[in-house]
Amino acid sequence: MNMEVIWTFLSTQGAEFGLKIVGAIAAWVIGRWLIGMAVALLGKGMERGKKIDATLINYLKSIFTVVLTLILVLAILDIFGVQTTSFAALFAGAGLAIGAAWSGMLGNFAAGIFLQVLRPYKVGDFINAGGTLGTVKELGLFATTVLTPDNALTVVGNSKVFSDNIQNFSVEPYRRVDCVAKVAHSVNVLEAIERLRPVIAAIPNVKINPAPDIEILQFTPEGPLLCVRPYAHTDHYWQVYFDTHKTIVSTFGAAGYPVPETPVAHRTV
Repeated sequence: MNMEVIWTFLSTQGAEFGLKIVGAIAAWVIGRWLIGMAVALLGKGMERGKKIDATLINYLKSIFTVVLTLILVLAILDIFGVQTTSFAALFAGAGLAIGAAWSGMLGNFAAGIFLQVLRPYKVGDFINAGGTLGTVKELGLFATTVLTPDNALTVVGNSKVFSDNIQNFSVEPYRRVDCVAKVAHSVNVLEAIERLRPVIAAIPNVKINPAPDIEILQFTPEGPLLCVRPYAHTDHYWQVYFDTHKTIVSTFGAAGYPVPETPVAHRTV
């Protein structure tokens, strides 16, 4: 190593280089302190809103920290006269490459963030989303885990959930249970309706207000078709659904109503 060259550098540019090092260290220390303050304020703001999951808050804080740290490093390199344009282009190119390779994953991640913020459903809700009906077991950043009524654990990508209609059956205090009952033409349909009203209302977990809807839905060749629609909480939907059908059968059977039959047309020669 040529000591003369070193001495020449130190005597001519040493002071300036030393100041740059001191400035870089000061910029790093102050910049990291400011980044920590900004990230802490961001986290407290999101936690105060109580609309964002704690896991998502940690992810956002980490991403925010990494981005700000990269900006700080580029600023420090600029102090030493390093052209940061090439680094910015490199980061942009890497971002595009990663985005192209992980487009599906990034789409699920972005949808997961929106689901965490907007909260159209939460763990424990009974939903129909992304073509899947069931109870939400987990709302992750990339996928939603749903337990279907037939006890199958199903994982649905968040992008599919967010791009389709979302039905949440647990938000409202009750939902309508849709059933039908057909009576023969020989039966007094108004009498049949009056027979059903008290027994349907007496089914366990059926709401008193609103009262069950029992009306003529349409007319068929076999006889009038009645809509029998009690209201119940979503947790009792299937119990009320099956009990309603049992009650219709037992009520009509006790009344001696004939089974509706399709009229047969006889041809005459």
